[in-house]
Amino acid sequence: MKRIPFGLFICFGFILSSSAQDNYEIQVYASPTVGKDTTMVELHSNYSFIGNTASQGVVSTNHMDRETIEITHGWNSWFETGFYIFNDIADMGRTNYVGSHIRPRVMAPTSWNWPVGVSISFEGGFVKDGYDPDIWTLEIRPIIDKQLGPVYLALNPVLDRTFKGADDGRGFIFAPDFKFSYQIGKVWAPGIEYYGSLGPITHFDPISVQQHQLAICVDADFDPRWEFNAGYVFGLTPAIDRSIFKVILGRRFGGGKHQHHALGNVVRL
Repeated sequence: MKRIPFGLFICFGFILSSSAQDNYEIQVYASPTVGKDTTMVELHSNYSFIGNTASQGVVSTNHMDRETIEITHGWNSWFETGFYIFNDIADMGRTNYVGSHIRPRVMAPTSWNWPVGVSISFEGGFVKDGYDPDIWTLEIRPIIDKQLGPVYLALNPVLDRTFKGADDGRGFIFAPDFKFSYQIGKVWAPGIEYYGSLGPITHFDPISVQQHQLAICVDADFDPRWEFNAGYVFGLTPAIDRSIFKVILGRRFGGGKHQHHALGNVVRL
């Protein structure tokens, strides 16, 4: 009988007692996990040139620099656990720890030979009161992706649930994410990313309070041990920051064989 990693029980116990917070991690997920015995360390840097003013007890996001540390470990070829530390640097240079999330994820093994890549993650945790209207949240993120020659497509039809905060009692919020990129040469893959939050799945919010973002991005594959993504994010509705520059820089440690997150290519470390 196969043993399930002990970390799986810890993670599910945590998240069921508690949606990635908007703009602390701006990323469309690819289906592969990091791989057995591999640890991935990432820094998500998101700077709001034009944010929202302080309201309803939440601080202003104008000129806010959000710095998120993400550490992910692969327990086997199909299961990983990620941990997030949210921080921000805002007006007058103040630096604050904002909160933490934990994220177990499982993927459909490649041996199943499905026509698309499939995985699902469950991300739960908290942010400190005053930094987000939703404090304790759970995000369920199905992930579907496909490589078609130089074209890469990924869809994340996310469901968010709030247990303490402004959206408590509203049920699951539908927040779809989508990515298209085109590989140019061996290194660069420019593309677009879309991020949305439409409201409860039973009845969407009016467009004026929905969140819609469009990002012009590029992935760079300089080395299989590293991950790089950068882009400019446009907020298309008043409910979200209007102008953000984002950078994701990651480094893999350990492990033997890794499936690249953006393109699904298998490489050896």
